[in-house]
Amino acid sequence: MATGEIFRRIRTPWLDHVSQHLAHVEGVRETFRQPLAAFYDVVVRCVETGDAAFLNPILEQWGEARTQSELEDPRSSLPLVLNQILMATYQLAHEQLSGAEALQVMERFLPIYSYALERTSIMETQLHVKHVSDELDRARCELERLEKIKSDFIAVAAHELKTPLTLIEGYAAMLKEIDLDNKGNTVLAGMYLNGIHSGTRRLREIVDDMIDVSMIDNDLLSLSFQPVWLNRLLDTVQREVTQVVKERRQQFKVNKFPGLDEMTFGDGERLLQAFRNVVTNAIKYTPDGGSVTVDGRVLPGFIEVIVTDTGIGINGEDHTRIFEKFGRLGSVMTHSSGKTKFKGGGPGLGLPITKGIIEAHGGTIWVESRGHDEVKCPGSAFHIMLPLRKSPPDDKVARLYGPLAEVQDNSRAE
Repeated sequence: MATGEIFRRIRTPWLDHVSQHLAHVEGVRETFRQPLAAFYDVVVRCVETGDAAFLNPILEQWGEARTQSELEDPRSSLPLVLNQILMATYQLAHEQLSGAEALQVMERFLPIYSYALERTSIMETQLHVKHVSDELDRARCELERLEKIKSDFIAVAAHELKTPLTLIEGYAAMLKEIDLDNKGNTVLAGMYLNGIHSGTRRLREIVDDMIDVSMIDNDLLSLSFQPVWLNRLLDTVQREVTQVVKERRQQFKVNKFPGLDEMTFGDGERLLQAFRNVVTNAIKYTPDGGSVTVDGRVLPGFIEVIVTDTGIGINGEDHTRIFEKFGRLGSVMTHSSGKTKFKGGGPGLGLPITKGIIEAHGGTIWVESRGHDEVKCPGSAFHIMLPLRKSPPDDKVARLYGPLAEVQDNSRAE
């Protein structure tokens, strides 16, 4: 019988047998096994014509279909797949064909296999070289980005630190020149001391932010879980921003939303810091006369707090970047100090710290915005998801506060 006829006769059992072999190869996708029928038909054509080059289009398709994860996993390489095909073909021929037919099939299949193995090995090497080259390009771009971030941060940090230092030095120098024996200078001295206090407070805030982001990076941020109420935290934030909102002629409103009065367990001081950062950021990027609104809702096991502003908005590609440390937007050349002035500068640590605090509580934070436009002001909405806890995660603390949580639940039921 002609070899081509033998190959056609064993087509169906060959497909079943090879598919079974390939199913044990880790990383080989289901979609990769489907072209086996086309591969086999071309193999039959190669057997009948003696030209293995007919396999080239299929082998190229297989190579182009390789994913990045498959390229990184040697267990799913194309030469390994071909080895599995060879083993399955030999086993099938041995089990279902006579000795003479099995020998005939393997004599015609081995040259085709060798050709395919050589082609796929070359192709695989080229793919790996391209993959490594692409990875190096990505790494280079990332290093350039990090270098720019570092340079921008040094410039911004130098400016942020220099401003309060200049303030302190100036007021200290003026205070030194005052004749304290003259009672008329008492008020003036008090003003200078307030200026020094303001400068040292700003320095402390910057240093504290740097320490916080370092602790978050190294998973050293510790939380003290206590009973907290969101309405109290947001009331505190509202009181803190009252003056700046008045100066900026903005409206700041906390809506009465479900869950606002719920008691949960968290680190009240850290959560206050997180909400303060988000609200301050909304005020900063909202023009004078705009508005900032806090709303929310209760979800199964969580409470969602939404801080919406009528500000200049954020481009889609920056929705993640703003939560990266030192990932402030805008050119560092336009930097200006001021935590709440319109587009006022900062070291770019507020939102990354907020993200670290929220995630340490088991929650998440993200932003939605239709884009950046300083004329139309599409605004932004920051979503904060926090778990609703009836007891703190620490068992020891849970035993301490458990009765309080039960009393709270019972009082609500009554």
